Amino acid sequence: MICASIGFILHWLVFIPAYIYQTEHYFDLTGSLSYIATLIAAVNLHPNLDARDLVLSVMIAIWATRLGSFLFMRVKKAGQDSRFLIMKTIFLRYLLTWTLGGCWVFVTMAAGLAAITSTTQAGIDTFLIIGCSLWLFGFGFEVIADRQKTIFRKNSENSNNFITSDLWSITRHPNYFGEIILWVGITVAAFPALSGWQLITLMSPIFVTLLLIKVSGVKLLEASGQERWGSDPEYQSYLANTPVLVPFLGRIAE
Repeated sequence: MICASIGFILHWLVFIPAYIYQTEHYFDLTGSLSYIATLIAAVNLHPNLDARDLVLSVMIAIWATRLGSFLFMRVKKAGQDSRFLIMKTIFLRYLLTWTLGGCWVFVTMAAGLAAITSTTQAGIDTFLIIGCSLWLFGFGFEVIADRQKTIFRKNSENSNNFITSDLWSITRHPNYFGEIILWVGITVAAFPALSGWQLITLMSPIFVTLLLIKVSGVKLLEASGQERWGSDPEYQSYLANTPVLVPFLGRIAE
């Protein structure tokens, strides 16, 4: 309960100056800091951490640090995040968004957090090895995809173009695919330490998947793409021949 409250408290605290100064620049950074603060609390409150707990903590901390810094630098460079243009001017709607940010932190890391705070001890086993392997694959996939798109955007000739090269040629959203896989990996690694009510936290990767496909990720970007390039035959061809999310497995998010 203590760990679960940290993300909400931090989001509410940062919301105050964010609304006053009408800025969204620190939203994603606050999320990452919430993950790290929650981990610090969990590690310090646990009387007897085992290898699984430490590995889970490291994986979540690395992911949060990398993604938070990446998104923060991106929004600072862009000057704004179009998702927040309207909502940040409406107090209750903006407050709800920051509250959902706290919920996002808790539910996303729920399986890992439950395992870290669990009194059930589980040694290094097949679940941990498979989970770490999935995390490494997903994390690498996401980082590479983000890097490829960053390089693409740095070229001024691509300012009004859409990316179709490298990982973006086998899925329209490789970064989100990687994100989902790494959280599946964390959940798999956490599984042996879960029991009773803690098994509810196995919904964590399902929550991440639904959030990225139906709420904040794929849905918004697909709509934006149609608005910008919907009349472009090359873009329509890209949509028709490139899976939405899972490479080589079709357009499952539509």
